[in-house]
Amino acid sequence: MLIDGCPAGIPLEESDFTGDVGRRKSGAKGTTPRIEDDIPILETGVFNGHTTGAPLTIIFRNSNTRSSDYERLRQTPRPGHADFVANEKFGGYQDFRGGGHFSGRLTLPLVAAGVVAKKVAYMVSISAKLTEAGGTDQIHQAVDAAMAQADSIGGIVECTVRNMPSGLGEPFFDSLESQLSHIAFAIPAVKGIEFGAGFQAARMMGSEHNDVFIDEDGTTQTNHAGGINGGISNGNDLVFRIAVKPTSSIGKTQQTLNMKTGEITKLQIGGRHDACIALRVPVVLEAATAIVLADLLLQAQKVPRIW
Repeated sequence: MLIDGCPAGIPLEESDFTGDVGRRKSGAKGTTPRIEDDIPILETGVFNGHTTGAPLTIIFRNSNTRSSDYERLRQTPRPGHADFVANEKFGGYQDFRGGGHFSGRLTLPLVAAGVVAKKVAYMVSISAKLTEAGGTDQIHQAVDAAMAQADSIGGIVECTVRNMPSGLGEPFFDSLESQLSHIAFAIPAVKGIEFGAGFQAARMMGSEHNDVFIDEDGTTQTNHAGGINGGISNGNDLVFRIAVKPTSSIGKTQQTLNMKTGEITKLQIGGRHDACIALRVPVVLEAATAIVLADLLLQAQKVPRIW
């Protein structure tokens, strides 16, 4: 992973990554049994425990791999996965091992970049949580039921950013919503996003949805806008949610296409997979949010240097 544009002088060492990288790790019920050490190697851009201003290179080695589990998926793509479209786009030259560059493994460098971004955007507080899975807030029960059926479930992850300054974001193409949406959809399995009241706003009257001002700082009584008006942060909490689809790799026998013979065939997926990938997404969404906000804060010159 390469991060360019990182300010010089930020304290940074391997131990800084332990907390967020650990939150992303698998091993808990409902997640894949595959566990990597995920030890960051700071190759460039760091000297004497501080960033230098040069591009920051961070490497994570994969060691717990079973590439053979994916060999036959070259001909029989998983329904709901990128196997088929990857073959169509790259003509069979894509790296199929572990899902290649469509793998959820790619959330690790996102989390690592988020660790650095959170140091830049230190004045805001970013937190995300899984609010429901499988259509219910009884998350553990839903995960147990999915595992018992050799199936998978999705979920909703909500992110809240407190201490937001006003004025971040540009109208039109580079609105705050646009930039957050852009990076949110880079997280594998994300299929939807909404800000504030979101789609519920379409069912509200203007008098209900409008956020009434209560002080000269722009604080509002409600926050149906999710902290954004006209694509620009308004100083209230930034609140948005993403929808995470069920994992495509499931234990149930499915029907698929044999791309070599052109025939429809049965598919039984082996390997190690998540019953609910959404369980591991909150820290990834925090990282993605931090990356966007760090960029915007630096552009707006709203990052007082304290390091």
